Amino acid sequence: MARETLSRDQIVTAALELMDAEGLEGMNMRALGKHLDSAPTAVYWHVGSRESLIALAADRAWAEVELPDPAAVGWRTAAYQMATSEYAMLTRHPWLVQAFGSYQLYGPGKARHDEHSIAVYQAAGFAGAEADQATSAVFTFVLGNALGLAATASFSRKLGRDGGDVQALLQANRAEVLEVASQFPLLRARLELPSAGYGAAPEGSFAFGLQALLDGLEARLAARAKSDASS
Repeated sequence: MARETLSRDQIVTAALELMDAEGLEGMNMRALGKHLDSAPTAVYWHVGSRESLIALAADRAWAEVELPDPAAVGWRTAAYQMATSEYAMLTRHPWLVQAFGSYQLYGPGKARHDEHSIAVYQAAGFAGAEADQATSAVFTFVLGNALGLAATASFSRKLGRDGGDVQALLQANRAEVLEVASQFPLLRARLELPSAGYGAAPEGSFAFGLQALLDGLEARLAARAKSDASS
């Protein structure tokens, strides 16, 4: 495919597909050119560098997050839906979690997301720095939960690159994990649970934690309202 027939949109779409399949470490211009059936130089001509392409792909991913209107559904429902959509996006694109520590990723998609998130918590009653703190608290929770799935995906790819049967290697790793955990009584009682796997968490952990976090924010607002009413 000649560079004249390529578009930036096609390249970003292909980069997302490649990184979803191969992770951040599998993203290079030669592999992307092969995926597009095009010369790597044609890709460079459109996006400039690997780093700029990763930033473009990340911003495309951020644009997938739903932005519910707190005026229509209420602030708490909007916050829950938005956080759930963030988590779904990060699990679709686990390479993005890897990229946070290595790249400056900020564009219109992320800015639109951040603007809306602040608006949701302002609608709840948080103002100034507190709206930013509420936004950060929820997003940090989402990111932490997505980290386990990203680690599992990255670890599985590493085992695959090292050669051998990935499933057999994962089972061997799980056996090592269980052996270590069995030395501790509280962990020993949980060894047969799915959360005993690498990077795993008990079923329903995300929804449980998110509801608990929003409960805390709501309680904070209620306590302030009560204090204001009694003063």
